[in-house]
This record gives sequence, C-alpha cells and structure tokens, in this order.
Amino acid sequence: MKLRVVSEKTEIPNLNPNEKMVHMAFRASNVDFLNLMQKCPRLRTIQVPPSYMKTMSNAIKVFLEMQGIDLLGGDVWGHRKDLDEYYTVEDSTIEEIRTLTANGATADDVANQIQAKTRIGSDLIKYIAKTKITA
Repeated sequence: MKLRVVSEKTEIPNLNPNEKMVHMAFRASNVDFLNLMQKCPRLRTIQVPPSYMKTMSNAIKVFLEMQGIDLLGGDVWGHRKDLDEYYTVEDSTIEEIRTLTANGATADDVANQIQAKTRIGSDLIKYIAKTKITA
C-alpha cells in the first residue's frame, strides 16, 4: 500500500489523478484540500500530521466526510521524499494487521501491537484494519 507524500502545495497540480491515498506533509489550507480533491477524484484517504489534525477547521473535516474521504492523523516517519515520492506500508505489515483483526483483536490492540514494531500511525493502522485493503 502506498501513500503519495505531498510536501508543498505546488505539487498538487502535478499529482496523478488516480491517487487514492495522500499524506499532506505541510499545513494545507481549505483551498489546498479542495484543489487536491479536484485533481484526484478517486481520493479516499488524506493523512495529515497529528499537530495539524488538532487545529484543522471543522468545516473541512465535515466536507471531507461528506465526500467519503477519510481524514487520518499521522506521520510518515523516516520517509525521504528525495528518494521516493511514495511512503509504502509493507505487505507483511498489512497481512499482520488483517490476521490480528480476524483473530478478534480490537482496533486499539492492533494499533498498539503494530506500532511497537513499525512507525506507522495508529489512525492508519486502524484504517487498514477496517477497510478491505489486501496485501
């Protein structure tokens, strides 16, 4: 699974329209979110840093929810954009999340166990657990 990392607003017009998951590594304005949604009509998930998640306007949160786009808080630890524009969650990690979920572990338990092994944010882990993303 790959998240497209967007470091600045000037990258939005150059995104692939087929992007489904995006990490906004900058403090995006409401206009930036709207531009992103116009450029990527298949968008399903936007991840923003936890510090920004706390201060985001409720209007954009509600608007994203109405559009069916999940808003997640989290960072892309250790990602180097100069090497790759995508942050990748390994298939083995996704499979482990699926296995834990299938065995009846709660979303919080799954997040805690996976976070102990990886540097993936708990919101992203919970999103993977609840969706049909397969390894």
